[in-house]
Amino acid sequence: MTNLPPEWQPEEPENDEQRARVLLVNGTALLQSGKHEIALTLLEEAYELTPDDPDAALNLSGAYILTGKFRHAVRVLEKLAEQEPHNPMIWLNLGAAYLGNPVLARDRHQRQAIDAFQRALELHPVAPNAAYNIGLIYRDRKDLDSAIQWFAQAVEHDPDDADARTLLARSRAERAAEEE
Repeated sequence: MTNLPPEWQPEEPENDEQRARVLLVNGTALLQSGKHEIALTLLEEAYELTPDDPDAALNLSGAYILTGKFRHAVRVLEKLAEQEPHNPMIWLNLGAAYLGNPVLARDRHQRQAIDAFQRALELHPVAPNAAYNIGLIYRDRKDLDSAIQWFAQAVEHDPDDADARTLLARSRAERAAEEE
């Protein structure tokens, strides 16, 4: 049993599959409420009990990403991508995991992240934040033409995305200033 506070201790289920389901449901709720470290504890245990459950793997990877454990997330997500290669959420999370901390991301990690985000878009043309994230990577790489292209696509997918609109305008202004 985990060393969690009593209010987060699940009732004893009859078998490992039921126990994993309870852990997954509670861990996911904690993840959504911003209690990432506690969620991680539950989700790791759920994944240990049911390593082939895609929901357990996807939620665990999200917890790893939110707690900065990007290598752990990559390990879980690469295995999951082999099992379910047509799930765009896996590729979105994998892109975030490959990228890790954008400030510290190396060229190889940026390229892996771009590939994963593009795969998500191939599977779901308006995959949430994929185009925006690619735009951010290209902006960090000082490739304004590519950044503009991806921010424009993000705005096209979600006209209410104020961040994408702002970065598109800034990138266009920077491009225009370079051309003067």
